[in-house]
Amino acid sequence: MWALALPLLIFLMAGLGLGFGIIISSMTTKYRDLNYLVSFGVSLWMYASPVIYPVSTIPERWRWVANINPITPIIETFRAGFLGAGDASWARLGYSAAFMIVVMFIGVIIFNRVEKTFIDTV
Repeated sequence: MWALALPLLIFLMAGLGLGFGIIISSMTTKYRDLNYLVSFGVSLWMYASPVIYPVSTIPERWRWVANINPITPIIETFRAGFLGAGDASWARLGYSAAFMIVVMFIGVIIFNRVEKTFIDTV
């Protein structure tokens, strides 16, 4: 059943990537050293996302950290759809979708503000 949600999962991941990409690329034109912080942040976010381990292995008192990560429901739905083991729910996917919309909206606003001075800072 969850395997049929594959197009939705790809759309959510692409939207999150696009939103964060717009924000980061807009900010790095003015703040060049942000590249180093982003590379560190991506590494840290990879360990905070349950790619290698399932959410069920996280102790209960730390599970809230995984639950606020917008990638967690997407990864868990991939796991439920293709491996048959995972904690997938439509409510958590709704959280990821809402987070994606907010990130893309903020990214477009930041891009439109910074776009006017791109050529001056580059």
